[in-house]
Amino acid sequence: MQKVNFDQWQALHDVASTRLLEQQAQQALPPHTLMTRAGLAVAQLALAITPHAQRIWVAAGPGNNGGDGLEAAMHLQRWGKQPLVTWLGNPAQAPVDTKISHQTAVEAGVEFVDDAPEHYDLCIDALLGIGSQLREPAGLMADWIARINTNGAPVLAVDIPTGLQADTGAACSTCVKANHTLSLLSLKPGLFTAHGRDLAGTVWLAHLQHDQAETDLAASAWLAGRPRSTTRAHASHKGSYGDVVVVGGASGMTGAALLAGSAALHGGAGRVFVSLLDKQPMPLDPSQPELMFRQLETLALDRMCVVCGCGGGTDIADHLPQLLKSAAQLVLDADALNAIAQSTQLQALLCARSQQQHTTVLTPHPLEAAKLLACSTSEVQANRLECARQLAQRFACTVVLKGSGTLITQAHRTPVISPTGNAKLATGGTGDVLAGLIGARLAGGLNDFDAACQAVYQHGLVADQWPRTQALTASQLAKSLTG
Repeated sequence: MQKVNFDQWQALHDVASTRLLEQQAQQALPPHTLMTRAGLAVAQLALAITPHAQRIWVAAGPGNNGGDGLEAAMHLQRWGKQPLVTWLGNPAQAPVDTKISHQTAVEAGVEFVDDAPEHYDLCIDALLGIGSQLREPAGLMADWIARINTNGAPVLAVDIPTGLQADTGAACSTCVKANHTLSLLSLKPGLFTAHGRDLAGTVWLAHLQHDQAETDLAASAWLAGRPRSTTRAHASHKGSYGDVVVVGGASGMTGAALLAGSAALHGGAGRVFVSLLDKQPMPLDPSQPELMFRQLETLALDRMCVVCGCGGGTDIADHLPQLLKSAAQLVLDADALNAIAQSTQLQALLCARSQQQHTTVLTPHPLEAAKLLACSTSEVQANRLECARQLAQRFACTVVLKGSGTLITQAHRTPVISPTGNAKLATGGTGDVLAGLIGARLAGGLNDFDAACQAVYQHGLVADQWPRTQALTASQLAKSLTG
């Protein structure tokens, strides 16, 4: 059993993939072994996170997730604790393994009660596992979830918090909010994107002694780990780290372009140019004299990484045909994405870039993704992984779907979820900073997928390391990046 370490890459498995792993393990082990191991792991973690807890409420569902809870209750009883079990199942209809664990718990003297106790030191949520992902908790189960969420005692969820979708991170209207989640056999994508980050708490993994190498090969997604630090060669110069040009900043919105330029600059680009769409562009930013302001037509776009759309307004649409045709490396953000969503001509030019071996990264937030997919924002948030895949396939590019658990994906490639970032990034301009940082990584020589993964991780890491009592502005974020 291990606490999930965000410094390392971790394999993630959707329900279908996890079921295959489970079948393989069951075929190689004696009957009931997986549930025995799962219950022991749950009981051990319960002791580790609340060593002084005595009264432990085990809220058990009718299926195998409930069986894991029953098995844990048996161990806790034998270790001198006082588990109180509410069970929604019955021995006559329970799955075989759960029936065995129920009998074992009864023989150990575990106390079964009809309703949730008023007072307890820890709750173990073993109501619904990954096998009931389309089931909205109702009736007595919903009442128990309400009790769990309002009591104030710590909550340990078995495999996944009840009501959270393992594949997507979408949450039912009634959902357990856990302090800790012990994911069994594999990590699930839904623990790290959409509502998962808020509802799962600290995530732990119990492999149940399954072959880790085999598990990794079957990954349906990856949780990104910390990028390796790089040291610049002493015998290098500004030309070694590429040129970034930011195209955006229409009248009244120049700040967005300057933020992207600042991020590219502090992110390590060799030179950063800014081509403002404002009819009265500034010749110099006194706070950042390193930014060079140029008219778009004077720049060699085929030798630069172009970051396009930050504060571009409706004016950006007039420049997109040229940029889509000419830029060898292109990061499309904000208003550029909105313009493309409204134009089939621009969409065709975007799709054609891959045939010309040009690099493209899209960085939509959920509303921009919804416009590109002609759907609603709620539909995007209900299945972020699938929507990111659809965008990558439709436009043949790398997609960075921003939000809680930002996603990075390409067509025919296993998607990546970044573990970094928090609500401090929910402020104006941080998306512009991310676009500029991706531009710096591309200009510095990384391929589009690795550039996106590294930039998203670092962008979120700054927010994670920011003092909790201080607000984080986009300009501070940009200046805190490292090349």
